[in-house]
Amino acid sequence: MSVKKETPARTILVTLILCVVCSVLVSFSAVYLKPIQEKNKKLDIKKNLLFAAKLIENLDVNEKQIDQAYQKIETKVIDIATGLYSDQVDPSGFDQAEAARDPELSKFIGADLDVAGIKKRENFSKIYLVKKEGKTQQIIFPIYGKGLWSTMYGFLALAPDFNTIRGITFYSHGETPGLGGEIENPRWKKLWIGKKVFDDDFNVLFDILKGKVPQGVKNIDNKIDGISGATLTCNGVENTIIYWFGKDGFLKFIKNEIKNRRG
Repeated sequence: MSVKKETPARTILVTLILCVVCSVLVSFSAVYLKPIQEKNKKLDIKKNLLFAAKLIENLDVNEKQIDQAYQKIETKVIDIATGLYSDQVDPSGFDQAEAARDPELSKFIGADLDVAGIKKRENFSKIYLVKKEGKTQQIIFPIYGKGLWSTMYGFLALAPDFNTIRGITFYSHGETPGLGGEIENPRWKKLWIGKKVFDDDFNVLFDILKGKVPQGVKNIDNKIDGISGATLTCNGVENTIIYWFGKDGFLKFIKNEIKNRRG
């Protein structure tokens, strides 16, 4: 009884069949899993927003807990250039990340203003209001900027004075684990609470030092400890705050809101 020998043609045919089968499986998985991945991504963003506002105690929560806590959030859209609420954009259908990539919905930032290193920013931005009995308790701003290796995306929550920090979180970045990745460390994020973004004239004074903040230093309320071994990432975080709360970011909106409250 003779055994059929392998031939180059037979080997190539088997390889091609395997490639086709694997490609079909990978394509099917990608299409099938995409809606699930998108849903989980949106839930993760919501979860981090709630954590920045201290509406959840930690990030280990389920979808039901996220949805329940999120009912306290009112989402609005503002025109960044005017600092006014926009009635042109529906918050529920507005994808801020997509808008930043769309030439018609974004603008290039001059090098003199682009301290966050993002090159472009969207014309409109979501903001999130935490209300209780009709009164605003917190305002949560989406922020992003360049770190050492990546663009860092997060949320900063402010008290109704538009100055005192209530919380910070980063939900997406590619910084080095154990170094720049420590921007996710709850102990470091806790240092932000109660600190101030601005001086009395609403100039951004927020400063992340290299090392610990010395006792008695000037403007101590505007300073926090840096992360050991992550100076460039900390510089990126600081510059992100400087940009987004400066004149090309949310400053006009903040000043408008303060003016309206004063009547």
